[in-house]
This record gives sequence, C-alpha cells and structure tokens, in this order.
Amino acid sequence: MIQILRADPASPEIQPIIEAHLAHSWDAAPQTSNHTMGAEDLKDPAIRFWALYDGETPLGCGALKTLPDGTAEVKSVHVLETARGRGLARKMMDFLAEQARFDGISALVLETGSDLLPEYLAARKLYEALGYDYVGPIYGYDPDPNSAFMRLGLDPAR
Repeated sequence: MIQILRADPASPEIQPIIEAHLAHSWDAAPQTSNHTMGAEDLKDPAIRFWALYDGETPLGCGALKTLPDGTAEVKSVHVLETARGRGLARKMMDFLAEQARFDGISALVLETGSDLLPEYLAARKLYEALGYDYVGPIYGYDPDPNSAFMRLGLDPAR
C-alpha cells in the first residue's frame, strides 16, 4: 500500500533517496545551475518534507518550500530508479498540490532542467501533463539557460 508521510530528510531510511537525487542532479547539470537540496537544507523551517512508502519501504520523496509571494516551490521530488514506472512521481506531485491547496497556497512553482539537459525530459513531461506552464524565473532564481521554470495555479481547497 502506497502512503505519503511527513519524514525527516536526514533520517537513515531516507538518506539513500536524498543521495540518489543529489547524484542525479550532480551528473545531469552544471554545478552553477544545480539547485538540488541536501538533507540539512531540507530541514529548513520553511520547507515541509514527505516520503513516499510502499509498506515500510521508502521509495521517493518530495517537499514544499513556502515563498513570501504566496506560492510554494516544489522541491526534491525523486523516486528511486528501481520504483519508477509505477506513477509514484505523479502521486507525489498530486499530493503536494493537495497539501498546497489545503494551506491556501495560490500556486505551485518549480525549477527543473531545461531542454538543454535531456536527463530532465521525463520530469518536464510529467509537469506539463499535470498542467504546469512555463514561466520566467521564479522567486529566488536568476535566468539560467539550464533551468526551466514552471507554475501551476491552484484553486482554493473546497
């Protein structure tokens, strides 16, 4: 049974997911364009972090960073390679959107690799399928040819 639960990004059971996410980003983008957060950065009070479990086994993660403009940034969505192809990244993205709606967040925003970085094609296609639109740089970022910025407007929770 798949569950998404609040988690400590520095816990030993979550570390392999964080390390896999960091390794992917390290290999995929120039370091001047790498905005991936490690476990300690994800413990920031402005960030809420969740892990995706199949039973007792953590398979993925995702986070929301509250921004001063009333939006929240999607951070650190990652599913272990061995668990891909099951729709788990979509489950995490849907979960994050529902959490943000419940909290009254007006929109979700994110930064991912641009079309110059083919390793991020699957992520961009998922975000597009979920209704995200391409926008200019989001809060806290500068223009970067290696970055694609996206936004999903949210209707208030019912």
